[in-house]
Amino acid sequence: MLEKVLKGSPKYYMWLGFLLTIIAVAACVYVYQLMYGLGITGLTRDSSWGFYIAQFTYLVGVAASAVMLVLPAYFHHYVKFKRVIIFGEFLAIGAVIMCMLFIVVDMGQPHRVLNVILHPTPGSVLFWDATVLSGYLVLNAVIGWTTLEAEKVGMAPPKWIKYLVYLSIIWAFSIHTVTAFLYAGLPGRHFWLTAILAARFLSSAFCSGPAILLLLIMLLKKVAGFDCGKSVIKTLTLIITYAMCLNVFFFCLELFTAFYSGIPGHQLPIQYLFGFGHAEGAWIGPWMWVAATLAIVSVILLVVPSFRENHNLLPWTLVLLVIATWIDKGLGLLIGGFNPTPFEYFTVYTPTFAEVTISCGIFAVGALVVSILWKIALDVKKEARSFDLPAGE
Repeated sequence: MLEKVLKGSPKYYMWLGFLLTIIAVAACVYVYQLMYGLGITGLTRDSSWGFYIAQFTYLVGVAASAVMLVLPAYFHHYVKFKRVIIFGEFLAIGAVIMCMLFIVVDMGQPHRVLNVILHPTPGSVLFWDATVLSGYLVLNAVIGWTTLEAEKVGMAPPKWIKYLVYLSIIWAFSIHTVTAFLYAGLPGRHFWLTAILAARFLSSAFCSGPAILLLLIMLLKKVAGFDCGKSVIKTLTLIITYAMCLNVFFFCLELFTAFYSGIPGHQLPIQYLFGFGHAEGAWIGPWMWVAATLAIVSVILLVVPSFRENHNLLPWTLVLLVIATWIDKGLGLLIGGFNPTPFEYFTVYTPTFAEVTISCGIFAVGALVVSILWKIALDVKKEARSFDLPAGE
């Protein structure tokens, strides 16, 4: 099936060329970072995680969100999702690859990654995070490729694949739960020290990940003519609605706990993020207000049935949701966690041009991987005559 990568329209090759150009530029900047170290980033002693880890955290959620297709299809026999499961699994592969690349660039020197492999430390949450991410990548690769090969020859997937599917469902929840434990396990950081952090991570993942997938599937209809069907869009949008409502509700619980209790350690990070009384964080305040506004607007547009079922309005609603969750779970989560420091002072972190450029390159790598895998899946579906919608869709 790999030979299908080499066959495509001029627009397909132009898109790949565009991505490769971004990757090349980012690679040059990364070489500069290797030569001069992480000093070219905005990271400091007090803010040891930044833009790279923010993207890592968000993308782990995108990877885990594939379970929102697999779970209904295999546990509740919602067979209509099986038409698009392969795209969710291949999106998860691209997301995990990006996660791993963000970890590599954040470590400064790539060879430091070998320490996790050569010197395993089961007592470290980071060790388990690396383990579950690697396992999830293998699971999605095996399940996706085996399922696609079966579809190519017009046969049902082998029976043993369902056991890997069930394992992948549990694994999807574990990868983001372990990621949340990386934050919640640091007692000196009040913003992260909450038992509901893992639940917030999962609710955010299960709305933002399917939203990105649905946006890409809608784009696929325009560029390749693949239609997933109205029932798939309706059900997936409903899942996104429930997950986004939970995400906003969980954040409101944090606000109540922080301000009703009057505990300074919980109040100060939120006040800092939203620009109340701390001039040092002035640049992040507008971003957080934008995130809050977009989150509220997207919830309203999703909850009202007439708005949610309007397919002209739906893509814009999903874009608002993705931007809101990206700001909140990315910059907001990291900057809020490091302010104030355990010594009760505030430190300013601002991403640099190098960080943003390298991050764009990693996103381009992910887009390249997903584009190639989706191209193969589309060609196989065309050959297997599963490209067109079934009757009644």
